[in-house]
Amino acid sequence: MQKNLIFLMFTFLLLQACSFPGVYKINVQQGNIITQDMLDTLKPGMTKKQVYFVLGKPVIDNVFNPNLENYVYTYQRAGGESEHQIIKVHYQAGIYQNHEGTLLEYNPAY
Repeated sequence: MQKNLIFLMFTFLLLQACSFPGVYKINVQQGNIITQDMLDTLKPGMTKKQVYFVLGKPVIDNVFNPNLENYVYTYQRAGGESEHQIIKVHYQAGIYQNHEGTLLEYNPAY
């Protein structure tokens, strides 16, 4: 019984250390960073290879619909709330048609 109590107290102390105030938290970026300049470069009639040259390859392949690609980006400032951005790129027979979605305000100074 006493061993269980000691183990429980030790585990509690370890978990408390993870949320210790004053621990430095960093900004976390994941996914494809897409800018307005990149989207302005896209023109209907471009091939997938040309779109990949401009935007890069999407992080996640869409195996269910080859005519749609999602460029996902998340940004979390120093342990705060996460912001999400999804840009959907539409193709027809491998040729770029259009895109939709809204960009996050990207500021690398944060």
